[in-house]
Amino acid sequence: MYIYNVTINIKEDVHDEWLYWMKHTHIPEMLATGKFLEAKLAQVMVEEEKGGITYSVQYTLQDKVHLEQYYNEDAERLRADGQARFKDQFVAFRTELQVVDKQVATFAPATELLFTYGTLKSDSVQHSIFNRVLSGQSDSLRGYQIATDQVAGRYPLIERTTDTNTEVQGTVYELSGEDLLLADSYEGNAYKRIKVKLHSGKDAWVYIRNS
Repeated sequence: MYIYNVTINIKEDVHDEWLYWMKHTHIPEMLATGKFLEAKLAQVMVEEEKGGITYSVQYTLQDKVHLEQYYNEDAERLRADGQARFKDQFVAFRTELQVVDKQVATFAPATELLFTYGTLKSDSVQHSIFNRVLSGQSDSLRGYQIATDQVAGRYPLIERTTDTNTEVQGTVYELSGEDLLLADSYEGNAYKRIKVKLHSGKDAWVYIRNS
């Protein structure tokens, strides 16, 4: 697998016109040559000392042969179109990359929300359960409070309260269904998982006393 990378710095006064042309004309014409499998256009997030806005376009190819065919059959024509339209308004340089290894994350997609208020907020606990540290957001659960007793004298519980102004502060995380099963195993029989509506309006799972 090869990547043909083109890095372009375009002057700001023609940036919008150039970007539209790239997205709707140039990149589609590059793909229409039949040499490339896909194209990714990304803005390089740096502030250029000499001004302008920098982009990187990565064209993926199956092999070196297709890249040589592009050079011989299409490159001159497609480059000339950009030169005619924008002349000295941009600077470009090109790099050939050969992919030597590709690895894909094996985590299942996050489709569930879990509200946590105890040990599941700990980075070390998360890593031991999910083999990674989760990214979450602060939220709260109204109508519940932290119970006075704890599981095994150390693990907190929450319980319903008649005071709707009472709330439990915690963190909500995005998890996969497989992750939830791992969390179920960690919490054990002392807890049960139920669906609740958080202060933010999100519907999430939470572990409460299994009575």
